[in-house]
Amino acid sequence: MARFPSPTSYLHYPPKNPNGNLNSVSKTQKCLSLLKLCSSMKQLHQIHAHIQTLGIHQDRFLMSEILRFCALSPSGSLDYAHFLLNRDPNPSTFSWNMLIRGFACKDCPTKAVAIFMEMRNWGTKPNKLTFPFLLKACAQLVDFQGGRQIQVEIVKNGIDSDVYIQNTLIHFYGSCREISDARQVFERMSVRTVVSWNAMISACVENLRLDESVAVFTRMIGCGFEPDETTMVVLLSACTELGNLSLGRWVHCYVIEKGLVINIQLGTALVDMHAKCGAIDYARKVFERVPKRNVWTWSAMILGLAQHGLAKEALDLFLQMRNCSIKPNYVTFLGVLSACSHAGLVDDGFHFFREMVHEHGIEPMMPHYGAMVDILGRRGCLEEAYKFITSMPIEPDAIVWRTLLSACGIHDVSDSCGVGEKVRERLLELEPKRSGNFVMVANMYAEAGLWEEAANVRRVMRDGGLKKMAGESCVEVGGLIHRFLCGDDSRIDCESIYCLLDGLNLHIKIVDCVDANFLAV
Repeated sequence: MARFPSPTSYLHYPPKNPNGNLNSVSKTQKCLSLLKLCSSMKQLHQIHAHIQTLGIHQDRFLMSEILRFCALSPSGSLDYAHFLLNRDPNPSTFSWNMLIRGFACKDCPTKAVAIFMEMRNWGTKPNKLTFPFLLKACAQLVDFQGGRQIQVEIVKNGIDSDVYIQNTLIHFYGSCREISDARQVFERMSVRTVVSWNAMISACVENLRLDESVAVFTRMIGCGFEPDETTMVVLLSACTELGNLSLGRWVHCYVIEKGLVINIQLGTALVDMHAKCGAIDYARKVFERVPKRNVWTWSAMILGLAQHGLAKEALDLFLQMRNCSIKPNYVTFLGVLSACSHAGLVDDGFHFFREMVHEHGIEPMMPHYGAMVDILGRRGCLEEAYKFITSMPIEPDAIVWRTLLSACGIHDVSDSCGVGEKVRERLLELEPKRSGNFVMVANMYAEAGLWEEAANVRRVMRDGGLKKMAGESCVEVGGLIHRFLCGDDSRIDCESIYCLLDGLNLHIKIVDCVDANFLAV
């Protein structure tokens, strides 16, 4: 690695002018060269101090490059960039844009919007590079009204037809769950790029308009656009949500056929899709063949194994990941805790939970607490699970309580410690309008032989106008997802389906009869 030059190392180069001093252009060029080698704020401070000493701090381009490093470099300082901006008597639009972009890209959206307000107060006119990062900040904040106001500013400045701004508007509306507005911007675009199509597909996926996302992708190909790696990542996430393995495999084949680069994001999406769509063995093959992996790739595979009940394999892969010096994240530990739950490893679960907090500094989220409750509940440690929930530093949600209630239905037959009753009361308080909770409680009372209590729960449901949700199942045939609801006879092919089921039922009875006669002989 090249040694960073000392601030005085260039004083003897280039050659001095006839008066014995470096000319201003040479000083500026040397400082710009130093800025290109700069890798820390300590070095930046040294360069800035020397610029002051050389008396070239009035050079606007040189100072804008210093501000660019502070605002956009991973080792920069946004506070110092803001300090430099405030010292400039006449900051340019470029400088304001750098600062807005820096705060928006470093997850400080509120500060990005505040900088824009400062910019307006200074009377500096924004340009087409100002608004995309402002819209990104509003998308992070899910600030619909703020984004609307920015769109008004865009129209006032006459740059509403800029494709980059329009792409960001689609992303903003998608993040705010305003899919109709996103579609309106998309349809009005006179010029579209691959990024435009990706933004629209992504907006559909984020709003769970999964079928629409596939339709937009089909339309994209029909319009002659070549999808890129980002398109495939977004489409794979739709396949994952739909549970459509056939479509996911078609996407994988398309990636191979078009020779797209399987980068880390695409490789991770392929592993995640196959794992969550049930093809865990294929997910493992994809995982082993992806050229590059990061913590998300490892986490997708670990979580996939855990969710398929392959606890030992998940924990072994976690150990392998640590041997590769990959630092785990919150998703990794969610997979590890899920594996411990399936394997009944209570002590190991607590060990990994503590490791996540104390060794890696990862703040547990609700799914982690839910996984711990599941670990305790599966082992029948109901009282310990209840104490764990009540000692949580954050307010437990209904899913956590429902997890424990489900465990109570399996283990807490006598309800000697009263945990089941406490959980029932708390869950019904949190979700008084969710019919599934009442059904679960009524069934638990019925299984325990408490018929009067079960009848009371059903009476509350009836008086409150709550109805039991119909049972639902899905099956994939020929790449299409067919949805069936209990008691729904509206399908055109309903009679043929029932005939097939009757035939299968008869076949099962014949097989059982033959097996019984064989055993009797």
